[in-house]
Amino acid sequence: MRWANLALVLGEIAAGPCSRAAVAGATGLTRAAVSSLVEELLAAGLLTEAGPTAPNGRVGRPGSELTLNPDGPAGIGGEIGVEHLAACVVDLRGEVRSWHRLEIANRGRSPAAVLADLAELLCRAAEQAGLRPAGLTLAVPGLVGASSGVVVGAANLGWSEVPVAAELRSALRAAGAAELAALPIEVDNEANLGGLAELWLAGRPDDFCHLSAEAGIGAAIVIGGRLLRGARGFAGELGHLTVWPDGPPCPCGARGCLEQYAGETAVLRAAGLEGVRGDWVALLAEQAAAGDPEVLAALAGAGSALGIAAAGAVNLLDPQAVVLGGGYAELGDWLLPTMRAELTARVTVRPWNENWLSVSPLGRRGPLLGAAVGVVRRIIANPGAHAGP
Repeated sequence: MRWANLALVLGEIAAGPCSRAAVAGATGLTRAAVSSLVEELLAAGLLTEAGPTAPNGRVGRPGSELTLNPDGPAGIGGEIGVEHLAACVVDLRGEVRSWHRLEIANRGRSPAAVLADLAELLCRAAEQAGLRPAGLTLAVPGLVGASSGVVVGAANLGWSEVPVAAELRSALRAAGAAELAALPIEVDNEANLGGLAELWLAGRPDDFCHLSAEAGIGAAIVIGGRLLRGARGFAGELGHLTVWPDGPPCPCGARGCLEQYAGETAVLRAAGLEGVRGDWVALLAEQAAAGDPEVLAALAGAGSALGIAAAGAVNLLDPQAVVLGGGYAELGDWLLPTMRAELTARVTVRPWNENWLSVSPLGRRGPLLGAAVGVVRRIIANPGAHAGP
């Protein structure tokens, strides 16, 4: 009961700074109980007192305003991309305190080499933030076994059955980061974490489909404010939805998958840029803005394929909105017109408004933010684990 009440009080303060009296009024707990719980949360470094509350016209001494402690426990996130690694730390308020990104080609590299580089990046991010991380979540572009920390398959990396959580822990120890190695480590699909960031940080409705596209294409399906994971945690593999049954073969073993028309390799090939290195999203955006006809045609074709797949998701799931995220958020000006055309033509059994398709404001930052902020949200939901016996 005490742990539940600690979570109740901390959750109320997380919604906005307030006094002990305001917490008591909102939660139904007595002022004495709230004061006792607040003292525990202060002692644990989860709360801080920000000074007197604003005058409200009432008689008596004003209460002290309570707020989440920006120097308290923090969340650390890591991300493995096909062409990059990244790490960030956010404080209890969800504010980014450090952010590091390394452009590096990871396709075909051994997991040990990739995780050794990521461990160094995580150490750098934690050192710069100067906070005490309470957990670590890693975003990966692949299928992650439910609650196992094992990447079952990541075709764009060339990985299969890799115990990423355990190997990252070993890499952190080897890097001399014993404190980080001792943290709870969770691993999740990057599209899932991007969708959760959209839910938590971008004010989305409780039902939406978040399409995340970079080297591969995934989706996060949020229903009733919760992520739909599926029986084995593999829900959302939109990139391997068949768009044209007689289309080209896909590395997954099927034919005509969405990734063969709207994935990185397919779009660069159609744009005459196959084999390009570096930030291909920025390059496509630059050349599209300059009016390159080949690039414009490639993006229009990719948008059409994305729209066909999105229409299938809308007809099946009836979300309130569809959000284009990941790297393709930066290409929305050229992808959305044909996406909207396909959705309008194919979503016919229910109302559809073209404005229900939009671009994520988080873009490529979404998965990493979702990873780090998720740790903080777990702290707030279970402060008893940090508030002593």
